Amino acid sequence: MSTLIGVDSSTTPTVNDSRNQPNPTDLKPADPSLTAIEIQKLLPHRYPFLLVDRVIEYIPGKRAVGIKNVSFNEPYFQGHFPGKPIMPGVLIVEAMAQVGGVVLTQMLESEGSLFLFAGIDKVRFRRQVVPGDQLVMTVDLLRVKQRRFGKMQGRAEVNGKLVAEGELVFSAVIE
Repeated sequence: MSTLIGVDSSTTPTVNDSRNQPNPTDLKPADPSLTAIEIQKLLPHRYPFLLVDRVIEYIPGKRAVGIKNVSFNEPYFQGHFPGKPIMPGVLIVEAMAQVGGVVLTQMLESEGSLFLFAGIDKVRFRRQVVPGDQLVMTVDLLRVKQRRFGKMQGRAEVNGKLVAEGELVFSAVIE
C-alpha cells in the first residue's frame, strides 16, 4: 500500500522538542507512482489481461493515472485486425477500469474486496489505438455508496489526444 508521506531515511530527524519528533522539513512526499510489480500486488489480473504497465500519478481514494505501452506483440492484434492492428475498444475500457481498480483497492474500506464491473455509461471512442502508442488513462473517483459501489470517470489519451472516455461503475464482492 502506498503512502503520501514518508521520512527521508538518509537524514537524521532534527530534535525539536522533548518527544524527539522529526522536523517537518525532514518529511517529503512519497513517490506517487507504482511499478508493474506493485500493481500486481493490488490487482488480480495477470498476463495477458493485465493492461496497466505503470501508475505515474496516484492520489489515494481520489485519482490515478496509468500507462499502457501498446506493443505489436499483444495477442489480440493477431485477429484484430490482420494487416490493420487496432486495440479493441473494450480493452481500452478494461485498461481504464484497472487503473480505477488501483484507486478502489487502496481505499481503507475496500480491504478484502474484489471490485467487478457493474456498468459502463456514456463511453465514447474518439480515435484508434495502434501498436507503438502509449495509452495514458486518468481515472477520477466520483462517488462511493455503502462501501460496495463506486463510480469513476475515465479518460484515455494518446499523445495528449482523447481516445476514449466514460463513466465506470464498480461493485465490491466481499471475499
